Amino acid sequence: MPLFRYEAVDTAGDIVKQEMSAPNQNTVIEKLRDQGLLLLSIEEASGGLLNQQFSLPFMSTRGRISQKDVGIFTQQIAKLLQAGLPLDWALTILISIAEEGEVRRVLTRIQEEVRGGSTLADAMEAQTGVFTRLYLNMVRAGEAGGSLEVVLARLSEFMERAKALRDTVTSALIYPMILLFVAGTSVIVLLTFVVPQFEQLFEDAGEALPVPTQVVIFVGDALRDYWWLGLGLVLLVVAYMKRQLSQPETRYRWDGLFLRLPLFGDLIAKVEMARLARTLGTLLRNGVPLLTALSIVKETLTNLVLAEAIGNVAENLKAGQSLAEPLMEQGAFPQLAVHMIRVGEETGQLDDMLIQVADTYDDEVQTT
Repeated sequence: MPLFRYEAVDTAGDIVKQEMSAPNQNTVIEKLRDQGLLLLSIEEASGGLLNQQFSLPFMSTRGRISQKDVGIFTQQIAKLLQAGLPLDWALTILISIAEEGEVRRVLTRIQEEVRGGSTLADAMEAQTGVFTRLYLNMVRAGEAGGSLEVVLARLSEFMERAKALRDTVTSALIYPMILLFVAGTSVIVLLTFVVPQFEQLFEDAGEALPVPTQVVIFVGDALRDYWWLGLGLVLLVVAYMKRQLSQPETRYRWDGLFLRLPLFGDLIAKVEMARLARTLGTLLRNGVPLLTALSIVKETLTNLVLAEAIGNVAENLKAGQSLAEPLMEQGAFPQLAVHMIRVGEETGQLDDMLIQVADTYDDEVQTT
């Protein structure tokens, strides 16, 4: 029977490091839960990490903290606070199990700020570049409302869903990219290796080559003899496009073009709508004012056309309009989503309806 090594927190807030024999890790988790222990990490006694959800891979010696690190930290501190531990003790536990590195230094600085009288949000904000504006506003709202552990749990769920959406989009794009690569490679092989064989056959037969065949052979010879020139042109085009897309005006035009593309444009709109709705709904659910929430949402959108539309919506809200009305006027968002938002406003359940909109478009992206 496998032997598992685990770290957990008992009801007194002390860290427990022990081993347990069990058929699998789920059995260990269930037994620890029955004992009232809060699991922090679990691994096989041989050292192989089994489940990232219950480990702390972010507690590493890397010099830079990623959003994945922040997500795991959020999940763990939410569990500790929900178990009734004070914030300072929860931070102490996370620091004690962290290896030497940037994560441990950041957690230590946060704890020092909190002990000095700062709120958790202010302490996090002082760690430049680690926590997003959305994250900080939600933590600040949670502290103000006395529900920090609930907000952190929602933040953890939000980050997991956002990551799942990114992974889905990445998976959806990988397949066509592989097809394009295989098709391009096949064409190059045909032009540079296969077609020249037919040229030799025609020459041996003493027959004149058809014009289309001559063109194909010419292209193949050019690719074979001047491939370095073609590679240089491709690199120049990539560098030029990268420079152009770094300019807001050009990026805006391209983003508009992407939205009008068949199939691909629809996928972009669904992904951005899911991101918009989940971010806005999560912020509103945790007490962030609507205008502030829209300002944060605008920063999370990657398509500049849709981001500008959200900016226009915010201006209309200042003039006294509802949320759904200017969203419909912009014409950039799916009508189903806008109608669902209108129903949410009319029933006084806008935050819940926004989460439903996000779930709807998450599911549509999964099946696209």
